Amino acid sequence: MTDFILDPGQIETESMRLIRVGLTRPWLEDEFPVVQRLIHTSGEPSLEQAIAIHPQAIACGLKALKEGANVITDVEMVRAGISKEKLKSLGGTVQSFLNAPGVAEQAKEWGITRSMTAIRMHPESLRGSIVAIGNAPTALLEVLRLAENPETCPALIIGIPVGFVGAKESKDLLWARQTIPSITILGTRGGSPLAATVVNALIYTALKQLAL
Repeated sequence: MTDFILDPGQIETESMRLIRVGLTRPWLEDEFPVVQRLIHTSGEPSLEQAIAIHPQAIACGLKALKEGANVITDVEMVRAGISKEKLKSLGGTVQSFLNAPGVAEQAKEWGITRSMTAIRMHPESLRGSIVAIGNAPTALLEVLRLAENPETCPALIIGIPVGFVGAKESKDLLWARQTIPSITILGTRGGSPLAATVVNALIYTALKQLAL
């Protein structure tokens, strides 16, 4: 019978070692935690080729977190996957407005998705925040629209919606907007667990740096 590693800490350490050894792109040192966590969460080494990290994304995300920035998500699943207590220790909270009062009714009136409506109805929440989109391309499009205004521009956009209708296109638009720090996975792959993973990687890194 094959010998399995049973210690949780050893399992994680060995997983990260194996992932790092297998990387083929010249990542910067501060990008490794995000890249490794994305591959670890997906279980898919080939995902590395689709990961896109803006040159200022890590620095801007860490700065925002250390200053107590909130994290805004498109859906509850992303919010559920984020380490809220660790974020709270940095002074931030996680917010999703998908189920906020009036969102469903307004979405019907406007004829757009609830996730897009939720962002549109709470533009003030975006300023200086970290926005994590893991499900809805329409929400990412609305964030990009609001980001054109300095009063509603996030510090960092983590745009990883998944799917075959609008997901790739919305991420292409995000990546083309190089004036905004962003982290994305180009193509159709993505999802809430991956968006939450990026946020958590940044949270852990911020806490580690503050402890030094």
